[in-house]
Amino acid sequence: MLTRRGFLQTTAMAAAAAQAPPKRIAIIATIYRLQSHAQHMGDRFLVGYPHAGQWHKPDMKVVSLYVDQKPEGDLSSARAQEFGLTVYPTVAEALRCGGNRLAVDAVLIIGEHGNYPRNEKGQILYPRYEFFEQCVKVFEQDGRAVPVYNDKHLSYSFDKAKAMVDASRRLKFPMLAGSSIPVTWRLPAIDLPSGCKIEDAVMVGVGGSDAMDFHALEGLQCMVERRRGGETGVKAVQLLQGDAVWKACDEGRISKELLTAALSRSDTPLGLTVQDGRTQDLVASGQLRVLAQKPAAYFIEYRDGLKATMLMLDGAVKDFNFAARLQGVREIRSTQFLLTPDPNVTYSACLMHKAEEMFETGVSPYPVERTLLTSGMLESCLTSKLQGGVRLETPHLVVAYQPPAKPQFAQA
Repeated sequence: MLTRRGFLQTTAMAAAAAQAPPKRIAIIATIYRLQSHAQHMGDRFLVGYPHAGQWHKPDMKVVSLYVDQKPEGDLSSARAQEFGLTVYPTVAEALRCGGNRLAVDAVLIIGEHGNYPRNEKGQILYPRYEFFEQCVKVFEQDGRAVPVYNDKHLSYSFDKAKAMVDASRRLKFPMLAGSSIPVTWRLPAIDLPSGCKIEDAVMVGVGGSDAMDFHALEGLQCMVERRRGGETGVKAVQLLQGDAVWKACDEGRISKELLTAALSRSDTPLGLTVQDGRTQDLVASGQLRVLAQKPAAYFIEYRDGLKATMLMLDGAVKDFNFAARLQGVREIRSTQFLLTPDPNVTYSACLMHKAEEMFETGVSPYPVERTLLTSGMLESCLTSKLQGGVRLETPHLVVAYQPPAKPQFAQA
């Protein structure tokens, strides 16, 4: 029973919360133009977004913006004028809002898109680590740190990615990162059971190296991390391309049964389906090899013995799908990670809802270590490709964490 004192305390707390000013957000971005990540993520905090069948406007205010590049079509000045925020010339000034002390309550780092060089592995050298490092410098100088969301992988370099996570632990501020794939809708809406024993897993993605393959790796990881014992890290990786992929499939290294199950979740089979509407068993018919002319297979060997495969199959489908076989379960578990179309891309709203949750509560809804691991997996896989598809031991990828207890994907 609620006592009079308890009632008064509850009422006072609610009143105080209602009077609290909106949290102030700084956006640190590479570019801010139409369909860039900064635009469709930053705009969620400026105008709101659909969530669970309602229009949701965060009780937060974007007060400052730093944009590294301003190509033709830049929207930063227009957004600043329309919404009353300020575009600053440096990261530090954006965090301090032109003053002498940290003046924001949260930071969105969106280092995606823009004109940046590539390294020999084909990775785009986005300055995510450099943006983060400048934020940390402000935190250290001003004696206060705030939550940080970093879009997509932490860095092209695992060493830099690990330094970012280590800094968040050292300064004790919550940090979230990664892809929208783990938090978008799933068809069907399933998670793997917590503590399950996974015998094999296959993830199918599309879109090219160091851009969309990271999304597919995050899709794979958010599913397999739920296995018995939680995540303990990756022992070795290998990336094969072209005919070597089909040879691995013929030799049984890639489960045709799981691949068929994953592809059966796709809403976008190409080839004959597009030409005359017929459905296809892409694997059994052999059409998969005809359509996916430049396949890539990412073989992931985990430290606890699990072996999983991620396939990039451009030309065969246009979506992201997963399948796994669990010990003691007859039916294969499979699902599609739903990506809604341009220009609304509401799956990014699902991701920003998680960032908003962390900004509001001070607690990350799922571990940043997931993205630390996938960042390292991708870098190592691309190193394997550069070295001709060799198997690489990855002793540095001893990244252990427990998955979130509750489902984190959109269900309404």
